[in-house]
Amino acid sequence: MSEYLLEMTGICKSFAGVHALDHVNFCVRPGSVICLAGENGCGKSTLVKIISGVYTKDEGKVTFEGKEIEKITPAEATKLGIQVIYQDLSIFPNLTVMENLAINSEITAGNKLVNRKRWEKTAKEALSKIGYDIDLNAKMGDLSVADKQLVAICRALLFNAKLIIMDEPTTALTKKEVDALFKTVRQLKEKNIAIMFISHKTEEIFEISDDVCIMRNGHNVYAGKTADLTRDDFTYHMTGRRLSNEKFKPKNISRDPVLKVKGLTLENAYKNVSFELRKGEILGITGLLGSGRTELALSLFGIMKPKSGDIELNGKKVTISSPMEAQKLKIGYVPEDRLTEGLCLRQPIADNITLSSLKRLSGALGFLRHKDIYEDAKIWVDKFSIATDDPRKHASTLSGGNQQKIVLSKWLSNDLDILILNGPTVGVDVGAKEDIHDLVHTLANEEGLAVIIISDDLAEVVQNCNRVIVMKDGMISGEIGSEDINEDNILDIIR
Repeated sequence: MSEYLLEMTGICKSFAGVHALDHVNFCVRPGSVICLAGENGCGKSTLVKIISGVYTKDEGKVTFEGKEIEKITPAEATKLGIQVIYQDLSIFPNLTVMENLAINSEITAGNKLVNRKRWEKTAKEALSKIGYDIDLNAKMGDLSVADKQLVAICRALLFNAKLIIMDEPTTALTKKEVDALFKTVRQLKEKNIAIMFISHKTEEIFEISDDVCIMRNGHNVYAGKTADLTRDDFTYHMTGRRLSNEKFKPKNISRDPVLKVKGLTLENAYKNVSFELRKGEILGITGLLGSGRTELALSLFGIMKPKSGDIELNGKKVTISSPMEAQKLKIGYVPEDRLTEGLCLRQPIADNITLSSLKRLSGALGFLRHKDIYEDAKIWVDKFSIATDDPRKHASTLSGGNQQKIVLSKWLSNDLDILILNGPTVGVDVGAKEDIHDLVHTLANEEGLAVIIISDDLAEVVQNCNRVIVMKDGMISGEIGSEDINEDNILDIIR
Protein backbone atom coordinates (compact mmCIF):
# COMPACT_ATOMS: atom_id res chain seq x y z
CA MET A 1 0.00 0.00 0.00
CA SER A 2 1.34 3.45 -0.92
CA GLU A 3 2.47 5.80 1.85
CA TYR A 4 0.91 8.68 -0.08
CA LEU A 5 -2.64 10.04 0.03
CA LEU A 6 -2.11 11.75 -3.33
CA GLU A 7 0.53 10.71 -5.85
CA MET A 8 1.02 12.45 -9.19
CA THR A 9 3.70 11.35 -11.67
CA GLY A 10 4.72 12.73 -15.04
CA ILE A 11 1.95 15.33 -15.14
CA CYS A 12 1.89 17.44 -18.32
CA LYS A 13 -0.42 20.27 -19.29
CA SER A 14 -0.12 22.69 -22.20
CA PHE A 15 -2.09 25.74 -23.31
CA ALA A 16 -1.81 26.79 -26.96
CA GLY A 17 1.42 24.83 -27.27
CA VAL A 18 3.00 26.36 -24.15
CA HIS A 19 3.97 23.87 -21.42
CA ALA A 20 2.46 24.95 -18.09
CA LEU A 21 3.48 21.62 -16.53
CA ASP A 22 6.23 19.43 -17.94
CA HIS A 23 6.41 15.93 -16.39
CA VAL A 24 5.75 17.13 -12.84
CA ASN A 25 5.83 14.72 -9.90
CA PHE A 26 3.98 15.61 -6.70
CA CYS A 27 3.12 13.53 -3.60
CA VAL A 28 1.23 14.24 -0.37
CA ARG A 29 1.37 12.09 2.76
CA PRO A 30 -1.74 11.84 4.98
CA GLY A 31 -1.58 13.92 8.15
CA SER A 32 1.19 16.13 6.81
CA VAL A 33 1.64 19.71 5.62
CA ILE A 34 3.30 20.10 2.24
CA CYS A 35 4.23 23.48 0.85
CA LEU A 36 3.90 24.00 -2.89
CA ALA A 37 6.25 26.85 -3.68
CA GLY A 38 7.49 28.69 -6.74
CA GLU A 39 7.47 32.10 -8.34
CA ASN A 40 4.34 33.35 -10.09
CA GLY A 41 3.85 31.60 -13.42
CA CYS A 42 5.76 28.46 -12.40
CA GLY A 43 2.70 26.19 -12.73
CA LYS A 44 1.39 26.00 -9.15
CA SER A 45 -2.15 27.09 -10.01
CA THR A 46 -2.34 24.70 -12.96
CA LEU A 47 -1.31 21.78 -10.74
CA VAL A 48 -3.94 22.72 -8.13
CA LYS A 49 -6.63 22.91 -10.82
CA ILE A 50 -5.74 19.43 -12.06
CA ILE A 51 -5.93 18.06 -8.50
CA SER A 52 -9.33 19.72 -7.94
CA GLY A 53 -10.78 18.69 -11.32
CA VAL A 54 -10.93 22.13 -12.95
CA TYR A 55 -8.37 21.12 -15.60
CA THR A 56 -7.76 17.76 -17.22
CA LYS A 57 -4.14 16.60 -17.47
CA ASP A 58 -2.65 15.94 -20.92
CA GLU A 59 -0.33 13.20 -19.67
CA GLY A 60 0.65 11.48 -16.45
CA LYS A 61 -0.85 9.44 -13.66
CA VAL A 62 -2.89 10.54 -10.62
CA THR A 63 -3.51 8.22 -7.68
CA PHE A 64 -5.65 9.07 -4.63
CA GLU A 65 -5.78 6.67 -1.66
CA GLY A 66 -4.10 4.04 -3.82
CA LYS A 67 -6.66 4.22 -6.66
CA GLU A 68 -5.75 5.62 -10.04
CA ILE A 69 -7.96 8.45 -11.27
CA GLU A 70 -8.12 8.96 -15.02
CA LYS A 71 -10.52 11.91 -15.15
CA ILE A 72 -11.96 13.98 -12.33
CA THR A 73 -14.52 16.77 -12.06
CA PRO A 74 -14.73 19.34 -9.22
CA ALA A 75 -17.76 17.51 -7.82
CA GLU A 76 -15.92 14.18 -7.86
CA ALA A 77 -12.88 15.79 -6.20
CA THR A 78 -15.14 17.00 -3.39
CA LYS A 79 -16.56 13.48 -2.95
CA LEU A 80 -13.02 12.12 -2.70
CA GLY A 81 -12.28 14.58 0.11
CA ILE A 82 -10.31 17.21 -1.80
CA GLN A 83 -11.16 20.78 -0.81
CA VAL A 84 -9.58 24.01 -2.10
CA ILE A 85 -9.72 27.25 -0.11
CA TYR A 86 -8.84 29.97 -2.60
CA GLN A 87 -7.53 33.43 -1.73
CA ASP A 88 -10.99 34.97 -2.18
CA LEU A 89 -12.35 32.21 0.14
CA SER A 90 -15.45 31.79 -2.09
CA ILE A 91 -17.80 33.14 0.56
CA PHE A 92 -21.12 35.00 0.35
CA PRO A 93 -20.41 38.29 2.21
CA ASN A 94 -24.10 39.23 2.41
CA LEU A 95 -25.06 35.94 4.11
CA THR A 96 -24.54 34.90 7.73
CA VAL A 97 -21.90 32.51 9.05
CA MET A 98 -24.58 29.83 9.42
CA GLU A 99 -25.81 30.28 5.85
CA ASN A 100 -22.29 30.16 4.44
CA LEU A 101 -21.51 26.98 6.34
CA ALA A 102 -24.73 25.16 5.46
CA ILE A 103 -25.52 26.22 1.91
CA ASN A 104 -23.17 23.81 0.10
CA SER A 105 -24.43 20.86 2.13
CA GLU A 106 -28.02 21.85 1.38
CA ILE A 107 -27.36 22.05 -2.35
CA THR A 108 -25.46 18.74 -2.36
CA ALA A 109 -28.33 17.05 -0.48
CA GLY A 110 -30.85 18.47 -2.96
CA ASN A 111 -32.88 20.22 -0.27
CA LYS A 112 -35.24 22.81 -1.75
CA LEU A 113 -36.79 24.30 1.38
CA VAL A 114 -34.96 26.24 4.09
CA ASN A 115 -35.03 24.55 7.49
CA ARG A 116 -33.24 26.82 9.97
CA LYS A 117 -32.90 24.12 12.62
CA ARG A 118 -31.19 21.85 10.08
CA TRP A 119 -28.96 24.71 8.90
CA GLU A 120 -28.02 25.58 12.48
CA LYS A 121 -27.19 21.94 13.24
CA THR A 122 -24.97 21.73 10.15
CA ALA A 123 -23.17 24.96 11.04
CA LYS A 124 -22.55 23.92 14.66
CA GLU A 125 -21.23 20.57 13.48
CA ALA A 126 -18.80 22.36 11.16
CA LEU A 127 -17.51 24.71 13.85
CA SER A 128 -17.10 21.89 16.36
CA LYS A 129 -14.61 20.11 14.11
CA ILE A 130 -11.89 22.60 15.11
CA GLY A 131 -13.48 23.93 18.30
CA TYR A 132 -14.15 27.32 16.72
CA ASP A 133 -16.68 29.62 18.40
CA ILE A 134 -18.33 32.46 16.48
CA ASP A 135 -21.76 34.08 16.25
CA LEU A 136 -23.72 32.07 13.67
CA ASN A 137 -25.83 35.12 12.81
CA ALA A 138 -22.86 37.41 12.07
CA LYS A 139 -22.63 38.62 8.46
CA MET A 140 -19.58 37.19 6.71
CA GLY A 141 -18.80 40.56 5.17
CA ASP A 142 -18.35 42.03 8.67
CA LEU A 143 -15.77 39.45 9.79
CA SER A 144 -11.99 39.80 9.77
CA VAL A 145 -10.05 37.96 7.09
CA ALA A 146 -8.81 35.53 9.74
CA ASP A 147 -12.37 34.65 10.83
CA LYS A 148 -13.45 34.24 7.20
CA GLN A 149 -10.51 31.89 6.71
CA LEU A 150 -11.56 29.72 9.67
CA VAL A 151 -15.18 29.60 8.50
CA ALA A 152 -13.95 28.43 5.08
CA ILE A 153 -11.89 25.68 6.77
CA CYS A 154 -14.89 24.54 8.84
CA ARG A 155 -17.01 24.42 5.68
CA ALA A 156 -14.40 22.25 3.98
CA LEU A 157 -14.43 19.79 6.89
CA LEU A 158 -18.18 19.20 6.44
CA PHE A 159 -17.35 17.19 3.33
CA ASN A 160 -15.05 14.75 5.16
CA ALA A 161 -11.99 16.51 3.78
CA LYS A 162 -8.87 14.39 3.50
CA LEU A 163 -6.78 16.94 1.61
CA ILE A 164 -7.27 20.70 2.11
CA ILE A 165 -5.49 23.02 -0.31
CA MET A 166 -4.87 26.53 1.05
CA ASP A 167 -3.93 29.10 -1.58
CA GLU A 168 -1.85 31.93 -0.05
CA PRO A 169 -3.87 31.75 3.20
CA THR A 170 -1.80 34.27 5.18
CA THR A 171 -1.58 37.12 2.64
CA ALA A 172 -3.92 39.47 4.53
CA LEU A 173 -3.35 38.15 8.07
CA THR A 174 -1.46 39.71 10.98
CA LYS A 175 1.18 37.67 12.85
CA LYS A 176 -1.28 36.93 15.64
CA GLU A 177 -3.87 35.71 13.12
CA VAL A 178 -1.25 33.60 11.33
CA ASP A 179 -0.38 31.92 14.64
CA ALA A 180 -4.08 31.12 15.17
CA LEU A 181 -4.36 29.68 11.66
CA PHE A 182 -1.27 27.51 12.17
CA LYS A 183 -2.76 26.21 15.42
CA THR A 184 -5.79 25.09 13.41
CA VAL A 185 -3.57 23.50 10.75
CA ARG A 186 -1.82 21.45 13.45
CA GLN A 187 -5.24 20.34 14.76
CA LEU A 188 -6.12 19.14 11.27
CA LYS A 189 -2.86 17.19 11.06
CA GLU A 190 -3.77 15.39 14.29
CA LYS A 191 -6.98 14.27 12.56
CA ASN A 192 -4.81 12.77 9.76
CA ILE A 193 -5.94 15.44 7.29
CA ALA A 194 -3.30 16.51 4.77
CA ILE A 195 -2.73 20.20 4.10
CA MET A 196 -1.32 21.56 0.85
CA PHE A 197 -0.03 25.03 1.66
CA ILE A 198 0.77 27.49 -1.12
CA SER A 199 2.84 30.44 0.04
CA HIS A 200 5.58 32.91 -0.87
CA LYS A 201 6.61 33.54 2.74
CA THR A 202 9.81 31.69 3.55
CA GLU A 203 9.59 31.95 7.35
CA GLU A 204 6.04 30.60 7.42
CA ILE A 205 6.92 27.74 5.12
CA PHE A 206 9.74 26.61 7.40
CA GLU A 207 7.52 26.99 10.45
CA ILE A 208 4.49 24.98 9.34
CA SER A 209 5.43 22.54 6.56
CA ASP A 210 6.77 19.00 6.83
CA ASP A 211 7.56 18.65 3.12
CA VAL A 212 8.28 21.05 0.28
CA CYS A 213 7.76 20.81 -3.47
CA ILE A 214 9.36 23.70 -5.39
CA MET A 215 8.49 24.42 -9.01
CA ARG A 216 10.14 26.63 -11.60
CA ASN A 217 9.01 27.14 -15.21
CA GLY A 218 6.63 24.17 -15.09
CA HIS A 219 9.21 21.71 -13.71
CA ASN A 220 9.99 20.17 -10.33
CA VAL A 221 13.26 21.53 -9.03
CA TYR A 222 13.06 20.19 -5.46
CA ALA A 223 10.91 17.75 -3.52
CA GLY A 224 11.72 16.58 -0.02
CA LYS A 225 11.64 17.24 3.69
CA THR A 226 11.56 20.87 4.74
CA ALA A 227 14.11 20.12 7.47
CA ASP A 228 16.65 19.05 4.82
CA LEU A 229 16.53 22.45 3.12
CA THR A 230 18.29 25.68 4.12
CA ARG A 231 16.60 29.04 3.56
CA ASP A 232 19.29 30.05 1.06
CA ASP A 233 18.78 26.82 -0.89
CA PHE A 234 15.02 27.34 -0.81
CA THR A 235 15.27 30.77 -2.45
CA TYR A 236 17.83 29.46 -4.94
CA HIS A 237 15.49 26.66 -6.05
CA MET A 238 12.62 29.16 -6.28
CA THR A 239 14.46 31.74 -8.36
CA GLY A 240 17.43 29.99 -9.95
CA ARG A 241 19.75 32.61 -8.44
CA ARG A 242 21.42 33.39 -5.14
CA LEU A 243 19.78 36.35 -3.44
CA SER A 244 21.87 38.84 -1.51
CA ASN A 245 19.26 40.04 1.04
CA GLU A 246 21.58 42.96 1.78
CA LYS A 247 20.47 45.47 4.38
CA PHE A 248 19.88 49.03 3.27
CA LYS A 249 22.86 51.29 3.97
CA PRO A 250 22.02 54.96 3.40
CA LYS A 251 24.72 56.88 1.53
CA ASN A 252 23.51 60.46 1.37
CA ILE A 253 20.85 61.51 3.88
CA SER A 254 20.04 65.23 3.70
CA ARG A 255 20.69 67.44 6.71
CA ASP A 256 17.31 69.16 6.58
CA PRO A 257 14.06 67.15 6.61
CA VAL A 258 11.92 67.08 3.47
CA LEU A 259 8.87 66.19 5.61
CA LYS A 260 7.91 67.24 9.14
CA VAL A 261 4.78 65.93 10.85
CA LYS A 262 3.78 67.67 14.09
CA GLY A 263 1.02 66.46 16.41
CA LEU A 264 -1.07 64.98 13.59
CA THR A 265 -4.39 63.60 14.85
CA LEU A 266 -7.32 61.84 13.18
CA GLU A 267 -10.20 60.78 15.41
CA ASN A 268 -10.53 56.99 15.88
CA ALA A 269 -7.36 56.40 13.84
CA TYR A 270 -4.23 58.03 15.29
CA LYS A 271 -3.30 60.89 17.63
CA ASN A 272 -0.41 63.26 18.30
CA VAL A 273 1.89 61.72 15.66
CA SER A 274 5.16 63.59 15.09
CA PHE A 275 8.21 62.58 13.04
CA GLU A 276 10.66 63.81 10.40
CA LEU A 277 11.78 62.32 7.08
CA ARG A 278 14.92 63.22 5.14
CA LYS A 279 15.94 62.74 1.54
CA GLY A 280 17.94 59.58 0.96
CA GLU A 281 16.51 57.64 3.88
CA ILE A 282 13.98 54.83 4.16
CA LEU A 283 11.76 55.19 7.21
CA GLY A 284 9.83 52.15 8.37
CA ILE A 285 6.43 52.46 10.05
CA THR A 286 5.14 49.23 11.57
CA GLY A 287 2.59 48.03 14.09
CA LEU A 288 -0.31 45.64 14.41
CA LEU A 289 -3.44 45.89 12.30
CA GLY A 290 -5.46 48.81 13.67
CA SER A 291 -2.41 50.66 14.98
CA GLY A 292 -3.20 53.64 12.72
CA ARG A 293 -0.28 53.15 10.33
CA THR A 294 -2.37 52.97 7.12
CA GLU A 295 -4.63 55.87 8.11
CA LEU A 296 -1.50 57.96 8.69
CA ALA A 297 -0.28 57.15 5.18
CA LEU A 298 -3.66 58.03 3.71
CA SER A 299 -3.55 61.39 5.48
CA LEU A 300 -0.10 62.14 4.05
CA PHE A 301 -1.51 61.40 0.59
CA GLY A 302 -4.62 63.54 1.02
CA ILE A 303 -7.21 60.76 1.24
CA MET A 304 -8.04 61.09 4.96
CA LYS A 305 -7.98 64.64 6.33
CA PRO A 306 -6.45 64.92 9.83
CA LYS A 307 -8.45 66.77 12.49
CA SER A 308 -5.43 68.65 13.83
CA GLY A 309 -1.66 68.95 13.56
CA ASP A 310 0.74 70.29 10.95
CA ILE A 311 2.54 68.93 7.88
CA GLU A 312 5.60 70.72 6.53
CA LEU A 313 7.32 70.04 3.22
CA ASN A 314 10.80 71.51 2.73
CA GLY A 315 10.20 73.88 5.63
CA LYS A 316 6.82 75.16 4.45
CA LYS A 317 3.49 74.34 6.09
CA VAL A 318 1.12 72.64 3.64
CA THR A 319 -2.42 71.30 3.54
CA ILE A 320 -2.78 68.05 1.59
CA SER A 321 -6.47 68.04 0.69
CA SER A 322 -6.51 65.40 -2.06
CA PRO A 323 -4.30 62.88 -3.90
CA MET A 324 -4.05 65.39 -6.74
CA GLU A 325 -2.68 67.96 -4.29
CA ALA A 326 -0.25 65.36 -2.92
CA GLN A 327 0.99 64.67 -6.43
CA LYS A 328 1.56 68.40 -7.01
CA LEU A 329 3.59 68.41 -3.80
CA LYS A 330 5.71 65.55 -5.22
CA ILE A 331 4.31 62.79 -2.99
CA GLY A 332 3.52 59.33 -4.38
CA TYR A 333 1.61 56.49 -2.70
CA VAL A 334 1.66 52.77 -3.51
CA PRO A 335 -1.38 51.17 -1.80
CA GLU A 336 -1.40 47.83 -0.02
CA ASP A 337 -4.12 46.41 -2.29
CA ARG A 338 -2.67 46.94 -5.75
CA LEU A 339 -5.49 45.03 -7.50
CA THR A 340 -8.35 47.28 -6.41
CA GLU A 341 -6.53 50.51 -5.52
CA GLY A 342 -3.35 50.61 -7.60
CA LEU A 343 -4.14 49.13 -11.01
CA CYS A 344 -6.65 49.18 -13.84
CA LEU A 345 -6.30 45.49 -14.58
CA ARG A 346 -8.27 45.53 -17.83
CA GLN A 347 -6.26 48.42 -19.22
CA PRO A 348 -2.91 48.18 -21.02
CA ILE A 349 0.33 48.09 -19.05
CA ALA A 350 1.39 51.31 -20.80
CA ASP A 351 -1.77 53.15 -19.69
CA ASN A 352 -1.25 52.02 -16.10
CA ILE A 353 2.37 53.15 -16.03
CA THR A 354 1.59 56.60 -17.40
CA LEU A 355 -1.68 57.15 -15.49
CA SER A 356 -0.17 59.78 -13.17
CA SER A 357 1.73 61.48 -16.04
CA LEU A 358 -1.10 62.20 -18.47
CA LYS A 359 -0.69 65.98 -18.25
CA ARG A 360 2.94 65.64 -19.32
CA LEU A 361 1.95 63.30 -22.15
CA SER A 362 -0.89 65.46 -23.51
CA GLY A 363 -0.84 68.02 -26.28
CA ALA A 364 -1.77 71.70 -26.00
CA LEU A 365 -5.47 70.94 -26.49
CA GLY A 366 -5.46 68.11 -23.95
CA PHE A 367 -5.37 65.21 -26.44
CA LEU A 368 -3.20 62.28 -25.38
CA ARG A 369 -0.08 61.56 -27.42
CA HIS A 370 -0.46 57.74 -27.59
CA LYS A 371 2.92 57.24 -29.24
CA ASP A 372 4.59 59.11 -26.37
CA ILE A 373 2.58 57.06 -23.82
CA TYR A 374 3.86 53.84 -25.38
CA GLU A 375 7.47 55.09 -25.59
CA ASP A 376 7.40 56.39 -22.00
CA ALA A 377 6.01 53.10 -20.72
CA LYS A 378 8.63 51.12 -22.67
CA ILE A 379 11.38 52.98 -20.79
CA TRP A 380 9.99 51.83 -17.43
CA VAL A 381 9.29 48.28 -18.65
CA ASP A 382 12.97 48.00 -19.61
CA LYS A 383 14.27 49.83 -16.53
CA PHE A 384 12.42 47.60 -14.06
CA SER A 385 12.56 44.39 -16.13
CA ILE A 386 8.76 44.06 -16.21
CA ALA A 387 8.10 40.67 -17.78
CA THR A 388 6.12 41.56 -20.90
CA ASP A 389 6.87 41.56 -24.61
CA ASP A 390 4.32 44.30 -25.29
CA PRO A 391 3.23 47.18 -22.98
CA ARG A 392 -0.08 47.23 -24.85
CA LYS A 393 -1.11 43.98 -23.15
CA HIS A 394 -3.48 44.23 -20.19
CA ALA A 395 -2.02 44.53 -16.69
CA SER A 396 -4.01 41.43 -15.68
CA THR A 397 -1.66 39.26 -17.78
CA LEU A 398 1.25 39.84 -15.38
CA SER A 399 2.33 38.18 -12.13
CA GLY A 400 1.91 39.93 -8.79
CA GLY A 401 5.52 41.04 -8.68
CA ASN A 402 5.38 42.55 -12.15
CA GLN A 403 2.07 44.26 -11.36
CA GLN A 404 3.70 45.84 -8.33
CA LYS A 405 6.53 47.11 -10.53
CA ILE A 406 3.88 48.79 -12.72
CA VAL A 407 2.42 50.59 -9.69
CA LEU A 408 5.91 51.75 -8.71
CA SER A 409 6.64 52.88 -12.26
CA LYS A 410 3.43 54.90 -12.32
CA TRP A 411 4.78 57.12 -9.56
CA LEU A 412 8.45 57.08 -10.41
CA SER A 413 7.73 58.39 -13.90
CA ASN A 414 6.95 61.64 -12.03
CA ASP A 415 9.47 63.85 -10.28
CA LEU A 416 8.88 62.76 -6.67
CA ASP A 417 10.41 63.90 -3.38
CA ILE A 418 8.57 61.37 -1.20
CA LEU A 419 7.33 57.85 -1.96
CA ILE A 420 5.04 56.06 0.52
CA LEU A 421 4.94 52.27 0.12
CA ASN A 422 2.16 50.46 2.00
CA GLY A 423 2.89 46.73 2.10
CA PRO A 424 5.18 46.95 -0.97
CA THR A 425 5.70 43.19 -1.38
CA VAL A 426 2.39 41.68 -0.19
CA GLY A 427 1.64 38.63 -2.36
CA VAL A 428 4.93 38.98 -4.23
CA ASP A 429 7.28 36.03 -4.73
CA VAL A 430 10.77 35.99 -3.27
CA GLY A 431 12.63 36.91 -6.47
CA ALA A 432 10.40 39.88 -7.30
CA LYS A 433 10.57 40.95 -3.65
CA GLU A 434 14.36 41.32 -3.85
CA ASP A 435 14.04 43.20 -7.16
CA ILE A 436 11.64 45.69 -5.55
CA HIS A 437 13.81 46.10 -2.45
CA ASP A 438 16.94 46.68 -4.58
CA LEU A 439 15.05 49.26 -6.62
CA VAL A 440 13.95 51.18 -3.52
CA HIS A 441 17.53 51.14 -2.16
CA THR A 442 18.78 52.58 -5.45
CA LEU A 443 16.13 55.31 -5.49
CA ALA A 444 17.07 56.41 -1.98
CA ASN A 445 20.84 56.25 -2.43
CA GLU A 446 21.28 57.44 -6.01
CA GLU A 447 18.32 59.73 -6.57
CA GLY A 448 17.84 61.03 -3.04
CA LEU A 449 14.22 59.90 -2.80
CA ALA A 450 12.71 59.98 0.70
CA VAL A 451 10.85 56.69 1.25
CA ILE A 452 8.36 55.51 3.86
CA ILE A 453 7.76 51.74 4.04
CA ILE A 454 4.64 50.71 5.97
CA SER A 455 4.67 46.98 6.68
CA ASP A 456 3.92 44.34 9.30
CA ASP A 457 6.53 42.08 7.68
CA LEU A 458 9.26 42.65 10.27
CA ALA A 459 11.96 40.99 8.15
CA GLU A 460 11.17 43.47 5.38
CA VAL A 461 11.34 46.42 7.77
CA VAL A 462 14.66 45.26 9.27
CA GLN A 463 16.26 44.70 5.86
CA ASN A 464 15.15 47.92 4.18
CA CYS A 465 14.89 50.72 6.74
CA ASN A 466 17.53 52.85 8.42
CA ARG A 467 15.00 54.04 11.02
CA VAL A 468 11.77 52.49 12.32
CA ILE A 469 8.72 54.02 14.00
CA VAL A 470 6.46 51.58 15.87
CA MET A 471 2.78 52.49 16.25
CA LYS A 472 0.40 51.06 18.83
CA ASP A 473 -3.22 52.05 19.52
CA GLY A 474 -2.93 55.03 17.18
CA MET A 475 0.19 56.50 18.78
CA ILE A 476 3.93 56.28 18.22
CA SER A 477 5.10 53.95 20.97
CA GLY A 478 8.77 53.89 20.04
CA GLU A 479 11.46 54.74 17.50
CA ILE A 480 14.49 52.58 16.67
CA GLY A 481 17.70 53.84 15.10
CA SER A 482 19.77 52.01 12.50
CA GLU A 483 22.16 50.30 14.93
CA ASP A 484 19.33 48.75 16.96
CA ILE A 485 16.92 47.65 14.22
CA ASN A 486 16.08 43.98 14.63
CA GLU A 487 12.88 41.96 14.97
CA ASP A 488 13.23 41.40 18.72
CA ASN A 489 13.54 45.13 19.46
CA ILE A 490 10.51 45.89 17.29
CA LEU A 491 8.44 43.14 18.92
CA ASP A 492 9.38 44.42 22.42
CA ILE A 493 7.72 47.74 21.56
CA ILE A 494 4.72 46.23 19.73
CA ARG A 495 3.90 44.00 22.68
